Amino acid sequence: MVQKYQSPVRVYKHPFELVMAAYERRFPTCHLIPMFVNSDVVNEETSEDGSIHRIERRCALDVDAPRLLKRIAGVDYVYFTQKNTLNKKERTLHIESHNETFSNRVVVHETCCYSVHPENEEWTCFEQTASLDIKSFFGFESTVEKIAMKQYASSINKGKEIIEFYLKELENEGVTHVPRWSCSTISPALPEPNSLSTSPPEIQHAITPTVSASQAAETKDCAAQDAKQDNGAPQADSLAEILAGTPEDKLDADYIKRYLGDLTPLQESCLIRLRKWLQETHKGKIPKDEHILRFLRARDFNMDKAREILCQSLTWRKQHQVDYLLETWNPPQVLQDYYTGGWHHHDRDGRPLYILRLGHMDTKGLVRALGEESLLRHVLSINEEGLRRCEENTKVFGRPISCWTCLVDLEGLNMRHLWRPGVKALLRIIEVVEANYPETLGRLLILRAPRVFPVLWTLVSPFIDENTRKKFLIYAGNDYQGPGGLVDYIDKEIIPDFLGGECMCEVPEGGLVPKSMYRTAEELENEDVRLWTETIYQSASIFKGAPHELVIEIIDAASVITWDFDVCKGDIVFNIYHSKRAPQAPRKDPLGTHGITSPGVNNVQLIDKSWTLGQDYSMVASPLTCKEGESVQGSHITRWPGFYILQWKFHNMPACSATNLPRVDDVLATLQVSSHKCKVMYYTEVLGSEDFRGSMTSLESSHSGFSQLSAATTSSNHSQSSSMISR
Repeated sequence: MVQKYQSPVRVYKHPFELVMAAYERRFPTCHLIPMFVNSDVVNEETSEDGSIHRIERRCALDVDAPRLLKRIAGVDYVYFTQKNTLNKKERTLHIESHNETFSNRVVVHETCCYSVHPENEEWTCFEQTASLDIKSFFGFESTVEKIAMKQYASSINKGKEIIEFYLKELENEGVTHVPRWSCSTISPALPEPNSLSTSPPEIQHAITPTVSASQAAETKDCAAQDAKQDNGAPQADSLAEILAGTPEDKLDADYIKRYLGDLTPLQESCLIRLRKWLQETHKGKIPKDEHILRFLRARDFNMDKAREILCQSLTWRKQHQVDYLLETWNPPQVLQDYYTGGWHHHDRDGRPLYILRLGHMDTKGLVRALGEESLLRHVLSINEEGLRRCEENTKVFGRPISCWTCLVDLEGLNMRHLWRPGVKALLRIIEVVEANYPETLGRLLILRAPRVFPVLWTLVSPFIDENTRKKFLIYAGNDYQGPGGLVDYIDKEIIPDFLGGECMCEVPEGGLVPKSMYRTAEELENEDVRLWTETIYQSASIFKGAPHELVIEIIDAASVITWDFDVCKGDIVFNIYHSKRAPQAPRKDPLGTHGITSPGVNNVQLIDKSWTLGQDYSMVASPLTCKEGESVQGSHITRWPGFYILQWKFHNMPACSATNLPRVDDVLATLQVSSHKCKVMYYTEVLGSEDFRGSMTSLESSHSGFSQLSAATTSSNHSQSSSMISR
């Protein structure tokens, strides 16, 4: 498997030319990198005007590997080829390196770029990407991979430190400014009094001589022109400019440390790569970085596993409108009176503190009065509030706070709390919270656990993630009052009065829910169905040979059809057709032709097989191919009245162009019925042309954005939208 690395944007608050002078001091060897033994220049060239300098080096590394492995490999040093291209006019340095040693067994490729900060031309940005592909290595592939990744992570950590060291060294030598390259032809015999003629050879090699006073105006104009070019649109053939990118699309290393915490280089890489994937497939609607990071942490930074559960959670949030829960959920009075939980200040680490007096809660009464779904919604609103409070505390305390602390008081817990429907509701809540709010619980303090607690713990612990269980601290009786107890985690001044503290706590005391408030099983069932079917989105399954189709009748020709859909499974092709004839009543295909039954599957086909394309109906826009995981928003401005049919169709992979033989993957796919099934979740709306304000993501009526989780910098022009106009 190929290992990849992508760095955040690291910023040096120094001009590009000064950073380049510091960079050159790393060669031919660097005492700050013990493994970097030596480097030799094998090729060097400079353009006629002196603006571009290319240099190729052969570098020797003493890899910290076991002696046995070195003996088996038969080498003491590993050699790399490094090619540097310094463009003094555009103020970029592009570095590309690859390994020479064992290149037929191990492929290492790295690219780096130094460039001017897009918002401050006196600062310098640095970015780095790398890949490692171990094809074979004497049976030690796994060991070599671990050694390589460890060494690489170590060198990344030292990278900025080394540049800062040499910048400080230059400052101590009195070198605090290096002039920019001039577009004029300059004679090296005309240095200014403040030129760097007394600088070490490395500095003189890295810069061009300064200009004379008579050339200052021309140099200033040239620099201004270069700066203007730097701020222009990036050219596709300039890798350095592509790496520089758009500021809001990339993560800055200082931002990560300030708002997300101390991450290892490989953890930073996972975050950046997953975020980039989301930008490409869920453009305009990606969650905030701290939310993405929670899912990565929940899967030990396995990007594939984290991506899977994150996408499932985003689909769940969207389908049930969880992003609007804090705005729309009004807890019933019975919850306000008898739900014994509430927020209470923060713990010693600045985490929001939630207190739950479970022993005083009538779980049976709440379930009988409200139902399972209402309780679930209330717990979800608590979690949403917790996310909001974490953001606020991050700003207040000036350090990353991504989770909260929960204090559970079990005084009064008895066999009544083990009522089977109540335990079932609790397990359901735990399951939903674990799937959609991973790594949001920083610590769980369980106080005054009675003898019946082990029975409850035996029932619920298998449903709690192992990483979450490690955060549980359980105290029996009054053990929490001594050293190592509550005062180690919560300031004495805010310990609630019912736990022996002096702080008044507004958490309701609970009590038994009056039986007069109980509801019948039928009433609860109807309420539960209504709660979780209140969604503007519909789901549909698409099979090979059985597309899903939706008809929209347009009376006013000047209308706008808008859509927003997620491809939950498989790849699909989206089409839009127009017909003057009304399609027949929707027919649902039980897919008997495929030999499978699909009870409950939403699969509607409207276009009659006897219809002819171009006569009975026509295609009004080019087909749109959508990959699994993509989120698509778009609009179609109609020109004629009639019936418009939106169609989601199974995407057949094209056969290999080099041969008429089917691919192995295609053959295997035909053997699996499940591979013929795709799934979409969609929402459509028809607007009058006077109400149309652009693509779906900018409509006032749109409900597709992740309002609570999306970053504030998300803009509608990042949305993957398609605007189709009838012709």
